[in-house]
Amino acid sequence: MALENHTPMMQQYLRIKAQHTDKLLFYRMGDFYELFFEDAEKAAKLLDITLTQRGSSAGKPIKMAGVPYHAADQYLAKLVKLGESVAICEQVGDPAKSKGPVERKVIRIITPGTLTDAALLDDKRDCIVLAISLQKSVLGLAWLNLAAGQFRLLETSPANLMSELERLKPAEILLPESLENLPASTESSIYKRLPAWQFDYDNAVRHLTRLMGTHDLSAFGCNEMHAALQAAGAVLEYVRLTQATDIVHIKSLQVEHNENYLRMDAATRHNLEISETLRGESSPTLMSLLDTCSTSMGSRLLRHWLHHPLRDYTALRHRLDSVAQLIEAPGSAAPYKAIKEQLKHIADIERISARIALKSARPRDLSSLRDSLLYFPAITLKVVDLSSMHLTRLAEAMRPENELVTMLQRALLPEPGVLLREGGVIADGYDAELDELRALQNNCGEFLLQLEAKEKARTGIPNLKVEYNRVHGFYIEITHVHSDKIPPDYRRRQTLKNAERYVTPELQAFENKSLSARDQALAREKHLYEMLLDHLLGYIDHLQRMAQSVAELDVLSTFAERAQSLNYTAPIFTDEPVIAIQAGRHPVVESQVDHYIANDAQLGSWDGRARQMLIITGPNMGGKSTYMRQVALIVLLAHCGSYVPASSVRLGPIDQIFTRIGASDDLAGGRSTFMVEMTEIANILRHATAQSLVLVDEIGRGTSTFDGLALAFAIARYLLTKIQSYTLFATHYFELTRLAEEFGQAVNVHLGAVEYKQHIVFLHTVNEGPASQSYGLHVAALAGVPNPVIKAAKKILVQLERDSAMKNPQPDLFMELPRVTSDPLPETTHPIFAYLSQLVPDELTPKQALEQLYTLRSMLDKD
Repeated sequence: MALENHTPMMQQYLRIKAQHTDKLLFYRMGDFYELFFEDAEKAAKLLDITLTQRGSSAGKPIKMAGVPYHAADQYLAKLVKLGESVAICEQVGDPAKSKGPVERKVIRIITPGTLTDAALLDDKRDCIVLAISLQKSVLGLAWLNLAAGQFRLLETSPANLMSELERLKPAEILLPESLENLPASTESSIYKRLPAWQFDYDNAVRHLTRLMGTHDLSAFGCNEMHAALQAAGAVLEYVRLTQATDIVHIKSLQVEHNENYLRMDAATRHNLEISETLRGESSPTLMSLLDTCSTSMGSRLLRHWLHHPLRDYTALRHRLDSVAQLIEAPGSAAPYKAIKEQLKHIADIERISARIALKSARPRDLSSLRDSLLYFPAITLKVVDLSSMHLTRLAEAMRPENELVTMLQRALLPEPGVLLREGGVIADGYDAELDELRALQNNCGEFLLQLEAKEKARTGIPNLKVEYNRVHGFYIEITHVHSDKIPPDYRRRQTLKNAERYVTPELQAFENKSLSARDQALAREKHLYEMLLDHLLGYIDHLQRMAQSVAELDVLSTFAERAQSLNYTAPIFTDEPVIAIQAGRHPVVESQVDHYIANDAQLGSWDGRARQMLIITGPNMGGKSTYMRQVALIVLLAHCGSYVPASSVRLGPIDQIFTRIGASDDLAGGRSTFMVEMTEIANILRHATAQSLVLVDEIGRGTSTFDGLALAFAIARYLLTKIQSYTLFATHYFELTRLAEEFGQAVNVHLGAVEYKQHIVFLHTVNEGPASQSYGLHVAALAGVPNPVIKAAKKILVQLERDSAMKNPQPDLFMELPRVTSDPLPETTHPIFAYLSQLVPDELTPKQALEQLYTLRSMLDKD
């Protein structure tokens, strides 16, 4: 229907909505944000708010739903979590001067990846918007953490996309409309398709050089990264449009290279439960165990370090040396304790500085920044006393500039108001004009008392009152009893049941002056606050460096606290090809049990022989998967610069960690459990190197016995002969233990278990040699499988083993399994077999079993 058929208000709304068709439009009307038509229906369902209709436009009722302006943040947070984007439309015109609807415009757009408001952000998780561009066979990634001012680029192969998405966990992913056939990303990400022109290379370079203030991008090492720069240009344009302002706090580009980090694919990050459990929960994980950080900045950096373990030994030794100093410096005990206590007073400077840059910082942000800066001298004093050069550099970066502290102290009240529009933000004495306007308001009470006394004397009315309320302003109230004494210059303002309210020329003049002073004071305060934000822009770089140093000091102090509390030790890095762990523990499992059994793990050069692969056998529930994961987590922690749960650890160069653990399907992707398993093992076999740590658990379970056994044998042989990686290979195929006879670099180990009173006891100790049995039936019994089923399985197992031995006394690796018959024992005429067939071992006590053994022996002696 033609726009002119609508009411003027709806015409304005529809014009603005036409520019934001893919977003919910929060249209400001008084104290509410209103949504209309389809937006109202959608928001009512998503937010569980009332859908109403009021009036009509173009002959149709206007459906509407609204949320209070002062409570909008909680509704916005819910919408963002649901993946929605919201355009905020405010009144920008003056109602007193407007003819028709007050002028409105969209002042910002809130999307899942461009959040900066404290109420909408997770304190302990980065919010990232990422763009993807594909040029020939090169995949370009560019991602921006707007709330922290961090901008990074990477070029990689399309095959690595899932690994990068799992590492970065972007909240929002931007794609060109022409890009197809990309794998599904993490579930938490929201896709946005953008026109191809937003990924134009020339526009991207032009925007980036202007933003960085440089002639070209050679200083950042990305001149030839065409695919990544295309993605970077798309990110910048998207953020500029959503924020409706210049992004002045992005001052640098950081180019990432895969060789900088200990790489892990998506399956490995998932299986190791670094920051999410296998069920998608935040606890218990490695992150939840380690995160005792004092600041939210530290928590976010800790998460980043855990997902970005370094390979640079120099940087790692700086971190480990710092942790050692924080645990026990000469002449002092555990400096980390005092430092962590002081850090608790530090606000989220990183995100506050971003909001200052975007001109969205609230008064309480600035007061929190001011109060935090006052704690830094005490913190730096404790840090500079330590002998670590790395900590000294952090302390130097945390020294606040005196002009900044002085400016904030002078400008802000000790406890400023929450909202700028309500005033009470700028300190007294900061601006003479504001002080004068405030004085007019503050002297109001004294003036009213003086006027009341004067009017009582003039009129002779003893109960005359001079008062004020927001609706009617200033007035003189006189009861009807004294109506005959009203002076002629009194003008009636309001009639009440028992009184009349009046105003005099003198009172009217004061009212105009006082109310005008209030409005002028609020306007002046808003102007001064905006000027303060402009002044603070010059300190953004300083605040960002300070925030980064605080976060790193917090993480290092947390590493120190965790090392001392959990009895961790410092790892040692060497150039030798070795992984040597003594008395290692699984950090998360250890925190969940009363007593954890520590175990060694030796791979690489050890005692003059190469231990390249540990073939791990043992019972289900015996701890094979836990043992393998603990080796990987110890390696991961060491490459984050943390102490590790072991009595000693020595590590040679490691480039990647791979895991193939657990069984799960991908129904949405049309992949069975076995297909998922083979896809993961294919990725390992194609990308692992001799410096990779590979964990393989129960490969080949999703197909027939012989298929699985053949695959497991071939995969193990390939890892031994072709890749030669550090490998932990857990299996229930006992035939694989023969690899240790064929290859000297393969070693059999097993998880210990014993039978006691027909029950299995898991020892959780790793011993040399293969396991004697798998105890599968015992574990089935522990799981609650009915006893008749267990008994039947035991009889079938006896028959299978006996028939197999009779057909092939020395079974081949791929021998044919016998068919199961109903007869539990072969037919024979010897009386011993008849006697044995009557025995039920599960019903015998140990003493009775011993007696039966003597009986059988006597029968043999007589025979």
